Amino acid sequence: MGHVPDQLTDADAESARERRLVAMHLQEIEGNPLDSEDIVMFEMFERERWSHEKRIAHIIERATMARFTNAAE
Repeated sequence: MGHVPDQLTDADAESARERRLVAMHLQEIEGNPLDSEDIVMFEMFERERWSHEKRIAHIIERATMARFTNAAE
């Protein structure tokens, strides 16, 4: 399968998954574990092999939307 722009290679996706698992473990040790919604989001990133840039843009968009939603309440 050829590389698709804006997608990670299989090796890069696996590396990102390994880093996420380590980060999740560290977050848990610190008493700040990811919630199930965040875990599902990161698993979707990995499954669909989103590029790091696309992941960052998505997270920023979610944070911006949450900020405006919370401000409106």
